[in-house]
Amino acid sequence: MSTLRVTAEVLTVHEHPNADALELAQVGLYRAVVAKGTYRTGESAVYIPEQAVLPAELIEELGLTGRLAGGNRDRVKAVRLRGELSQGIVCRPRALADVDLTAAAAADTDFAELLGITKWVPPVPPMMDGDVEAAPDLLPWVDIENIQRYPKIFEDGEPVVLTEKLHGSACLLTYFADDGRVQVSSKGFGARRLALKEDARNLYWRAVTGHGVAAAAARLADRLGARRVGVFGEVYGAGVQDLTYGADGRRDTLGYAVFDVSAEIDGTVHWLDAQSLLEGELPLVPRLYEGPYDAGHVLEVASGRETVSGDALHVREGVVIRPGVERYSSVTGGRAIAKAVSPAYLTRRGGTEYE
Repeated sequence: MSTLRVTAEVLTVHEHPNADALELAQVGLYRAVVAKGTYRTGESAVYIPEQAVLPAELIEELGLTGRLAGGNRDRVKAVRLRGELSQGIVCRPRALADVDLTAAAAADTDFAELLGITKWVPPVPPMMDGDVEAAPDLLPWVDIENIQRYPKIFEDGEPVVLTEKLHGSACLLTYFADDGRVQVSSKGFGARRLALKEDARNLYWRAVTGHGVAAAAARLADRLGARRVGVFGEVYGAGVQDLTYGADGRRDTLGYAVFDVSAEIDGTVHWLDAQSLLEGELPLVPRLYEGPYDAGHVLEVASGRETVSGDALHVREGVVIRPGVERYSSVTGGRAIAKAVSPAYLTRRGGTEYE
């Protein structure tokens, strides 16, 4: 899940092809459906992204009572309005009536706290939960921003790799070469530097044990001369999320696929190519494209059917974009990495988003 920021943005307004009273306000590569005539190209307004949870008073002010997602009807979710995908909300809240939104856009001001907007936190099913312990040296995963919100993470023509984004739950394993210790965590616990105590009933421990992930990490640490190795994989199957890929999280057919690797070598943590290091050792997420970056092509590849099950059982969640050679991004303030999500995935019915 990416970070939540509520910012002022300079808009580009397009015609809605199927509705005379509606238009499309573009933010980055996102488009949100708005009432016709409310905004003009070049003007600024506040953009509230998907997964934002709004306070009741703001929902009422925006005329969205009963129209948002979630049990409390307070969560922003992608929807189709008259056939066009609308991602997020474009608005000018009364609380910011005296704010110069153009200047705020230039300053990249975050209004989430002032507007009482918070980030939606998915529930944790029992098999993904467990007793935890402090793990200050755990190698954590990172939040990945959506390329549609931040289209300048990559340059046109830059060599990139697209891997399939699987709809499961991220499993973090850190192997310590000094003493052979292993720490296992989820994305949520790992972000708080907490590890799950070993438990045969726990989803993540079942995955790493069943697929021999710790042993593979130990071999990799030896090959690299690394003090720590982090192996990051997606656990999937029935009982994990709504997209199962033909696996069953409640049985021995629990699915697992590695999507990233990090290693501490000579005191520095490096992000490494999982395929070149672990092919033949562990299951890997499918690699869908290698070549020059083109935003339109990325969005095309993000859509369609998944390739994991072998039977194209589900819509594809999307893709993760990495540079051909790992590098820093001034846009993210860290790794140059992003995701693109399929519209069909965003608007599917009965979807789950456990983390």
